[in-house]
Amino acid sequence: MDYAHLITIEPDKRSGQPCIRGLRMTVQDVLEYLAGGMSAADILADFPDLTAEDIRACLAFAANRERRLRVVPAA
Repeated sequence: MDYAHLITIEPDKRSGQPCIRGLRMTVQDVLEYLAGGMSAADILADFPDLTAEDIRACLAFAANRERRLRVVPAA
C-alpha cells in the first residue's frame, strides 16, 4: 500500500510523530488502539475523521518500519 499521501510528519505537530493526513492522530495511537483490542470498526466509530484506508496506512507504515529494522549479530 502506498501510504505516503496519508501519513505525514510535521516537526511542529505531535513532536514530529507520524500522523494521519495532518490530523493530530498519530500512527502510534492507532496501533495502540488495535493492540489494546479495539477493532477497526471501533476506532472508526470513535474517530469519525478517520477512514478504513487510514488504518490500513498505519499498518503498512509500521510494517515498512519493521521491514527496515535490522539487527546485526555481534561479531
